Amino acid sequence: MGQTFIFLGILIFSAHVFSAIFSRKKIPDVLLLMLIGIVIGPLFNWVSPSDFGVVGSVFASLTLVFILFESGTDTSIQNLRDSWKNLVKVAIPSFFLSVGLVGVLGYTLFGLELKAALLLGSILGGTSSAVVIPLVKQLPMSEENRTVLVLESAITDVLCIVFALAFIESYKYSSVDVGGIIGKVVASFILAMMIGIAGGIMWSSILEKIRKIQNSMFLTPAFVFVLYGLAESMGYSGAITALAFGIVMGNTEYFEFSFLKKFQHNNMMRLESHEKSFFSEIVFVLKTFFFVYIGLSIPFSDMRALVYGLFITMVLFIMRLLLTKFSISNQSSDYDKTIISMMIPKGLAAAVLATLPEQAGVPGGEAIKYITYSVVLISILITSILILLNNKKGVQKIYGYFWNNKNKKTTTENEFAEPVSNSTIDIFDIASKNNETTKTTE
Repeated sequence: MGQTFIFLGILIFSAHVFSAIFSRKKIPDVLLLMLIGIVIGPLFNWVSPSDFGVVGSVFASLTLVFILFESGTDTSIQNLRDSWKNLVKVAIPSFFLSVGLVGVLGYTLFGLELKAALLLGSILGGTSSAVVIPLVKQLPMSEENRTVLVLESAITDVLCIVFALAFIESYKYSSVDVGGIIGKVVASFILAMMIGIAGGIMWSSILEKIRKIQNSMFLTPAFVFVLYGLAESMGYSGAITALAFGIVMGNTEYFEFSFLKKFQHNNMMRLESHEKSFFSEIVFVLKTFFFVYIGLSIPFSDMRALVYGLFITMVLFIMRLLLTKFSISNQSSDYDKTIISMMIPKGLAAAVLATLPEQAGVPGGEAIKYITYSVVLISILITSILILLNNKKGVQKIYGYFWNNKNKKTTTENEFAEPVSNSTIDIFDIASKNNETTKTTE
């Protein structure tokens, strides 16, 4: 027991160190956490997933609730409105192409039934907010393209959850009536969203009073648990309820309806910065242990899952490269387009969703879980390597030729550090020209 607590403490310290390395070296911390899991699991067999028993599935659901809630609070409805065109060009096609390609591979090559193959595609269709958002903040991209990648990671997390849960939900119904199944699933999601929205409106209305209670910080997550359990007990999607609740709490100004004023004694309150920081700390700790859990769950004994994962990852990178070429305008720099083409790491949402098919008794659920874990590991590894190599001139030239901009100078990180001096020169040039014009007029 003493050694276990020592290890847990060292692991949390290591997670913060890895986060600092992420900031400086662009090496994702989740990759290093997974490597720890690989070392203590498949490599030395000190710990195995079976040691966690039922706690493993409960931990996965708990992590899912928190990641959904926090993703919802960070999702800005205004940003979604402003960037919808770029999202339509990149995020939406990338998700559905990923679902289709992985579905075809799973059905034709991996021996999965069609619905299970599409479920696998839905799980792997998005990008990881846990990897993408901290990474793009450290890269010298234009604000527009940075926003696209951040919003893509948030939106595709939602799409992955919605579609994956829809396919899992469809296994509950034995009827062959596809329209009936879709109707029941859609109704389940709509009612789950209504529970989350209603809960969010109610909670934000009484949040001011809740804050006066001593040690009340954890009451908001506790209320999320209640809503999640309520939706699940009624046969609806608790995950969608948690997500909808988070969106309401992060965008209360869009849910202030006049007909509700007479029932509300206070204005709707948003979460404060210290509350969001507290929830982020919880997600950070859960993420730390969960990615270690993924690492020790990587099936190195099942070489087929690793080969399938590598093959899927390479196909998705090629698809992303072609999509970026034909969807991003030439006004974007080569550097931005290169980063966009590289940024498809899978992460926490995919890893959490991967555990659900096996729990729900989906045929091929174990294969889906192991293939997903392999793709998560390989995609993060390849993304990290490509980001590091992108600073090399040779790699920049290769991508520059692919973008068909042979005569266009490739944008590098150094160029992003010079805009102030260039703009200053331009201002002085304009001023001198104005003075010359004035003298000529006189």
